[in-house]
Amino acid sequence: MNRDSRILFAGDPHGDFQPLINAVLNSRPEAVVLLGDCDLDQPPEHYLEAVFGMTQIWWIPGNHDFDFPHRYHHLFNSALAEYGLHLKVHEIAGLRIAGLGGIFLGRVWYPPRKPQWKNQAHYLANQPRHIKKNGLSLKLKSAIWHDEVESLKRIKADILVTHEAPGCHEYGFSAIDDIAKAMGVKKIFHGHQHDSYYAKIAYDIDVFGVANRGVVDLSGKDRVT
Repeated sequence: MNRDSRILFAGDPHGDFQPLINAVLNSRPEAVVLLGDCDLDQPPEHYLEAVFGMTQIWWIPGNHDFDFPHRYHHLFNSALAEYGLHLKVHEIAGLRIAGLGGIFLGRVWYPPRKPQWKNQAHYLANQPRHIKKNGLSLKLKSAIWHDEVESLKRIKADILVTHEAPGCHEYGFSAIDDIAKAMGVKKIFHGHQHDSYYAKIAYDIDVFGVANRGVVDLSGKDRVT
């Protein structure tokens, strides 16, 4: 096996997993990482039946995975639930990969502005009784919270996968760069913006934007056929 193809990174599927299935069947990777926005109307094991069990399938959530309760349920309560990487670091095919799903929301934290709330508990403590009782809405569950990022920054990793783009993208955030720097990562792979590109940012960090339904390997090479 080509060592670069031992891990594949899949851009936003938006319900179409055939390009990823083709890439897995051709490259036979040890693992795949989904970069968000699966848009599931059924559990992911249904869509990925052709390759399920052939490779490890890891994921981070995108903003659209919180659009509807059924999409949220199909992802977070699926057979892949334990393979979620959001705010975690796991050793995958010999590399430590950290995940940051979701997006920046103005009502929570929109860098470079200061965060609106210290944490989720602080937010809920300042809401009406019915919101306190029901907890965070799905929209707010999709948000990136400042305190969670600060905790993530204290962990070391080789690769950071995100839904949001880092600062090198026109619509990206330098806060992602800061996370990568703090964690000591050498590569960032992200989805969300549907752009396929390569960039290098400070501290010699390689950035790979993965297009929607795109699949790349560790070197950023396109693996969709």
